[in-house]
Amino acid sequence: MDSELTVLAASSATTLVSLMVTDSWAHARGLVGRYLTRAGADPDTSDDLRDTRTRLLAADSTERERTAREISRRYGDRLRRLADADDGSGEALRALLTSLLQLSASAAHSGRTVDNRISGGSPARPRRPVGHRYG
Repeated sequence: MDSELTVLAASSATTLVSLMVTDSWAHARGLVGRYLTRAGADPDTSDDLRDTRTRLLAADSTERERTAREISRRYGDRLRRLADADDGSGEALRALLTSLLQLSASAAHSGRTVDNRISGGSPARPRRPVGHRYG
């Protein structure tokens, strides 16, 4: 079960970090915040999540990947410790991961569409096929 909890915690942390840069962040922050504080853990969890997201968004393109990995490791460790402190089954962590994955999937599918419109100008003249003569 230890390796399963490690995988669950790492997957949850990675999904959390990916959601930090989406419009679904507020919902994800609420889910993770409730999980982290349910056992009377750190009351500053909400502030920490906000500050962590700010740090990720402030990282330039060369730092962002390294910062994301570091945040994932830190939250993975934290989630794993909480899962260990539970009954060890990982059910609450599994439920959190399921919720985060659903949120991530809905964020990915709610992407914006592009609507290109061209106005003005004149329509293009049809090209004559090579070797074809108009009568």
